[in-house]
Amino acid sequence: MIRLRNEALDLPVRSALPALRSALEGPGSAVLCAPPGTGKTTLVPLALAGLLGDAPVRRVVVAEPRRIAARAAARRMAWLLGEKVGESVGYTVRGERVVGPRARVEVVTTGVLLQRLQRDQELTGIDVVIIDECHERHLDADTVAAFLVDVRAALRPELRLVAASATTDAEGWARILGDAPVVEAQGVSHPVEVVWAPPARPVRPPHGMRVDPALLTHVASVVRRALAERDGDVLCFLPGVGEIARVAAQLGGASAEVLQVHGRAPAAVQDAVLAGSADGTRRVVLATSVAESSLTVPGVRVVVDSGLAREPRVDHARGLSALATVRASQASGRQRAGRAGREAPGAVYRCWAEAEDARLPRFPAPEIKLADLAAFALQAACWGDPDASGLALLDPPPGGAMAAARAVLTAVGAVSPESGRVTDRGARMARAGLHPRLARALLDAVPLVGARRAAEVVALLSEEPPREYGDDLAAAWRAARRGQDGYAARWRTEVRRLTSAAGTGTGDGREAGPGDDRAAGIVAALAFPERVAQARGDGTYLMVNGTRAEVRPGSALTGAEWIAVAVADRPVGAGHARVLLGGHIDEDVARSAAAPLYTEGDEVAWADGDIVARHVERLGAVELTVRPLKKPAPGLVREGLLAGLKEEGTALLNWSQGARELRERLAFLHRHLGAPWPDVSESALHARVDEWLEPELSKARRRADLRRIDAGQALNRLLPWATGEATRLDALAPERVAVPSGSRIRIDYADPEQPVLAVKLQEMFGLAETPRVADGAVPVLVHLLSPAGRPAAVTADLASFWRDGYRAVRAELRGRYPKHPWPEDPAAAQATRFTNARLRR
Repeated sequence: MIRLRNEALDLPVRSALPALRSALEGPGSAVLCAPPGTGKTTLVPLALAGLLGDAPVRRVVVAEPRRIAARAAARRMAWLLGEKVGESVGYTVRGERVVGPRARVEVVTTGVLLQRLQRDQELTGIDVVIIDECHERHLDADTVAAFLVDVRAALRPELRLVAASATTDAEGWARILGDAPVVEAQGVSHPVEVVWAPPARPVRPPHGMRVDPALLTHVASVVRRALAERDGDVLCFLPGVGEIARVAAQLGGASAEVLQVHGRAPAAVQDAVLAGSADGTRRVVLATSVAESSLTVPGVRVVVDSGLAREPRVDHARGLSALATVRASQASGRQRAGRAGREAPGAVYRCWAEAEDARLPRFPAPEIKLADLAAFALQAACWGDPDASGLALLDPPPGGAMAAARAVLTAVGAVSPESGRVTDRGARMARAGLHPRLARALLDAVPLVGARRAAEVVALLSEEPPREYGDDLAAAWRAARRGQDGYAARWRTEVRRLTSAAGTGTGDGREAGPGDDRAAGIVAALAFPERVAQARGDGTYLMVNGTRAEVRPGSALTGAEWIAVAVADRPVGAGHARVLLGGHIDEDVARSAAAPLYTEGDEVAWADGDIVARHVERLGAVELTVRPLKKPAPGLVREGLLAGLKEEGTALLNWSQGARELRERLAFLHRHLGAPWPDVSESALHARVDEWLEPELSKARRRADLRRIDAGQALNRLLPWATGEATRLDALAPERVAVPSGSRIRIDYADPEQPVLAVKLQEMFGLAETPRVADGAVPVLVHLLSPAGRPAAVTADLASFWRDGYRAVRAELRGRYPKHPWPEDPAAAQATRFTNARLRR
């Protein structure tokens, strides 16, 4: 009989077990809300499997979002039972399975469960599935939940389903599970003091995966401060493995043991962290967000929070979903702080200012809103729902991201271009457990380089190798083969899995075929065909997707005519991408891998200010061969001229003074009266080019021909002739207006808001009402000029000016211009354009 350790009996979630069992016996599904450290991950599976001795025997699968969490949960449950992992409790993660014949609880990653569901939709022999940490909104977890809802509805209504969350935001999950009951377990929480500890000087915000070293130095200093000011172990949250290693290096000589917890940490280190200090030595545990809720670290009294996290983004540098460093959400901050108060009162040191806290996002964004959806779309297609419209998802996938995903899947032959249904090839790619790009490379490289070598290179591409392996893919491959580090060990495990997935014999990694350098390049080109790149002669490379990149000084890739770029980034402020990992290829490999991007034909473009006509053979943006084209098709020339007009504007045409003034008058009428008066902005004219620039445009062959087109004559075609309104142009926006002196003064419509009438002041005597245009809707802005034609006053209200402003102007100018009339009452005076002497004749 299994005897449970006393620690299990004290876990707070135990009080929620009756309500949870009742929900599963009734509706069959439930949402369990329990804070970290309550036992939801470890005690609940044992109870539902009947391993506590007070319930029927069942087989339970627990799905965790991370491999480290799956292993840790299985080890913890086995420890509570006093057993070894693999007996009553086992685990399965990618490339590793420890499950014995008597196992009643199996902890898996959500990715493993997805693969299992695709092979066996009924989950034969499984009675209960628990989706743990569902509040983190990982894409695989959302997908697993949606598939399981389908399974319960169509195949196995008796399958019990639990969504377990470390937060109380359960309404959405309850709805997805069919209005499932929400069961809450109260955790034991103690007060946590918040200490705001921002850097003394500003630090650069995160960019891509990069974190300002100054911030990491500050975090290390805050850890030292916490060790000096507080008791107990310190848990420090950092965004990733690299940052953990850099902070650990700066904590040398600290009065505590420094441990690192992340997905790549050896199992022995993970076990030591989760077991607590055996001899009372203080510990500093540097951890990624896995310690927010997936893992419970005993002995912690202090949390140091860097305020950073990693979220998935579509990584256009690799063509895969990758992680980017971002500011952690307020919800994550609360989770992290709570780790300090699990066992006793504690403190959290937040490495940012209190004023910044309110500006942080409230919750982390669901992965489905951010990530590359190619793998998700393939899973949905294999499930029989290519557009995912029938899946019970908390958030629907963005339409644009799904369209891009379907384009990738179609290009690699995974789905039918007509129906979107999965092909036999696509089903095989899905079973490989890789991003579809890498699955394509694995399958298509086998006949070219052999199964073992294809698997070895794809394994390198699926987890980016350490920087010290170099940027030459073939050299990194050789380093992994002989490596004794943690990466090399994981790589070998993945190679075995992928070799099996490739479907042929394993060989020894050196099958017949091209050499390693060429083989590595072939596989990389198949995975990332849009990033095969040709040397440009200036030390840079142009990828077929149009991105320019450069290799590092001294790189083994330097001097290669063609390369396949596997990994690249764009440093802050850099004009080009930087190649971090790539392989040597030749033009034949480039043409073969990027065959769908191959085109050949006549091209006419606007370049260097005129039409350039060529016959071009190209791979995407890379021109393979070019020769001049003597007689390009008129339609191509027209498109090239249109490109020139869009780039340089309609100033390429012949604009006389009259044409410019007509355009200004039309712009004024469109602004104030709207239709049918045309919009004559650059964008509007470009959009209606067929209506006003033909037939002259189609007859043009070069820039000089555009200069001969009369823009004013062309603009007249846009006037509303059909309605008869065109005849009112001069009435609504007259070129000139008669003033009291008898002169006809030109109106300036350069400002469409209010036209300007610039006229000598004496010519406006006797006029009380300001002239108006646009059927009297808009008063002109009168610029009253001195006898010398210089500005004297500006008004849109003549009556007000004669009454209030004229007196000051008269006093200033009558002495300067004594030969001109300056009457005391201008409103009653006779307007004139002449001097006093001329008037007396």
